[in-house]
Amino acid sequence: MEDQTIPIRRPSVAVPDFITHAQSDASKQEAKYPTETIPLPTKGWFYAEGNPLSSGEIELKQMTAREEDILANQDLMRKGKVLDKLLESLIINKAIRQEEILVPDKNAIFIAIRRLAYGDAYPVTITCPQCAEANKVTINLANMKFKEFDFSKYPKGENSFPFRMPDSGKTVTYKLLNQLDEQSIDAELANLKKISKEASGDLTVRLKYVITSVDGNPDKTNIRKFIDTLKAKDSLAFRRHIRENNPDLDRGFEFKCDNCSCERRMDMPIEASFLWPDLAT
Repeated sequence: MEDQTIPIRRPSVAVPDFITHAQSDASKQEAKYPTETIPLPTKGWFYAEGNPLSSGEIELKQMTAREEDILANQDLMRKGKVLDKLLESLIINKAIRQEEILVPDKNAIFIAIRRLAYGDAYPVTITCPQCAEANKVTINLANMKFKEFDFSKYPKGENSFPFRMPDSGKTVTYKLLNQLDEQSIDAELANLKKISKEASGDLTVRLKYVITSVDGNPDKTNIRKFIDTLKAKDSLAFRRHIRENNPDLDRGFEFKCDNCSCERRMDMPIEASFLWPDLAT
């Protein structure tokens, strides 16, 4: 697979030739602001034919003061609608339904939005896992790449993947989650916590939305019963498989502690300063 970084062209940063700036004449006439077209990590492979996201790319408007007003809107923050409104404002093709955007693609979109608005330098504070020292680190978002993924193994236009449980021998199909799924998961977890503050359910609830059939049976009640009795060995193997076989961004970076000898690859944290740089410490 071609090694591909997130395609954002910034005037002061050299980028590969495949990173393109695309602004249609229609966009220029309609909005009078620059736009960027970025490829999606899923390549649009798992969207149904006819879905505008099946093109494998999305055109975004660059952020302006209007979008900063959205980010500063306290009412939207309280309602948890800030990011939804931000996407609504920045996505050029209004035929795209936010709730259908698959999570890997949404991750790439927000990375692109951040780079377009505030540049590639992302300052964060990392606590060393070895000595617990707080380290101020600047992550270069331009270095982020798409994970290796063999699309040829899967039918185009179908969001469905098979996996055979190593212990039980049962075969499940699973899907990439979208925004609507994530909202449903959050709502179910919130209801569980209302019943009991000690209730967790994060893992099992998520699996109940990820898995779409068990041995060919798509019945939701059957799926939930299966997950409630899923052995830990199968659960671990399944989660590892999904993590390693996911057309997403590789958000890892090389961390080196300023205080001790700890060096390791870590996942980039998403702090408030990601889209609110004024909050950076």
